[in-house]
Amino acid sequence: MPAPFLEVRELKTHFAVEQGLLFRRQAGTVKAVDGVSFTLAKGESLGLVGESGCGKSTLGRTILQLIPATSGCVVLEGRNLNALHGRELREARRDFQMIFQDPYASLNPRMTVFDALAEALRSHRKLTRAELRPRVVELMRTVGLLPGALNKYPHEFSGGQRQRIAIARALAVEPKLIIADEPVSALDVSIQAQIINLLAKIRREMNLTLIFISHDLSVVRHIADRIAVMYLGRIVELGAPEEVLGQPLHPYTRALLSAVPIPDPARERQRQRIVPAGDPPSPMNPPTGCPFHPRCPYCIEACKAVTPPLTEWQPGHSAACIRVREILDGTAVK
Repeated sequence: MPAPFLEVRELKTHFAVEQGLLFRRQAGTVKAVDGVSFTLAKGESLGLVGESGCGKSTLGRTILQLIPATSGCVVLEGRNLNALHGRELREARRDFQMIFQDPYASLNPRMTVFDALAEALRSHRKLTRAELRPRVVELMRTVGLLPGALNKYPHEFSGGQRQRIAIARALAVEPKLIIADEPVSALDVSIQAQIINLLAKIRREMNLTLIFISHDLSVVRHIADRIAVMYLGRIVELGAPEEVLGQPLHPYTRALLSAVPIPDPARERQRQRIVPAGDPPSPMNPPTGCPFHPRCPYCIEACKAVTPPLTEWQPGHSAACIRVREILDGTAVK
C-alpha cells in the first residue's frame, strides 16, 4: 500500500484554563481535540461534521499548524509538520492553505483584491512584476470573478463574491491540501450551491486534497468522499457518505441525521426525532468511558468504564461504540 498523503496520528490540542488576578494558577484543561487519527489519500475529500464546540475548527487549525498541538503528529507527504519551525514551516505553508468561515473577517479591508492575491504570490512564488498581474487575473477567472474588479475593496463585494476571493487567495500558492472551515455557513442557500460546486470543480481539476468542515450533513454529502463525525474532540464515526448517512453506526450520528429537515411535510410529520438527553458535556471535564454515554439511549455500565476505539465494523466504515452489532441487529435495549 502506498503511504497516505496526509496522516494524522493521535492528535491532541488542549488549552490551559487559568484563574487569579495576581497569582495565576491553572484551574483546568479544555480538551478541544482529544486523540484524533485518520489518513487521506492524494486528491481525496473528507467531510468533517459535528455540532458547535465539538473541536472541528480546532482540529483544522492544528493540522495547518495555526494552533500548536499538545501531542500527536501531522504527517504531510512524509514530513512531520509538528517538527517544522520558523523558515521551514513558512516554506512548507505553500503546500497547505485554509479557507475561513467569514471571508470579510479573513480579508484585509485596506487591501484591494489585487493586493490580497499578489501578497501570497510575492511571498511564496517570487513572481516578477510582469508575471504577477496575468497570474492574478487567471486566479480571478478560476473562481468566476471578472478581472475588472481587481482594484475594488472587500466591502464592495457580496458575501459569495468575498468567499470566491478567499478561495482564489488560497489557490494562489498552488497548494496540495486545503481545509475549508464552514465556507458556506454564512451564505444564502443558492450561493452555497455555487461555492460547493466551485470547490468540487477546483478539486477535480487540480487534484487537491480537501478537508471540508461543516455542521450541515446535507452540504457535506455533495462534496465528500468520506465523512468523519466528531463529538467532544473525538471522531466517533468514519466512512463513505452513503454508508454514514444511509446506515449510521453510532448513536450520535443517528441523532444528527434525525435533526436534518426532510423537504416533504408528510414524511417530516411522521418521522420520529432522536433527541439526546441533556446537554453536551464540557470539554474541560469530559465524562469517563465513551464521551457520548451521558446522552446515549443505548448506554450500559461498560460504556461508562471503557473508552471505545474507532473500530472498523464494516469494510471502510468505522465507529467508536461497543454496541454497534446490537444496534444494527435491533437487540440493543434502550
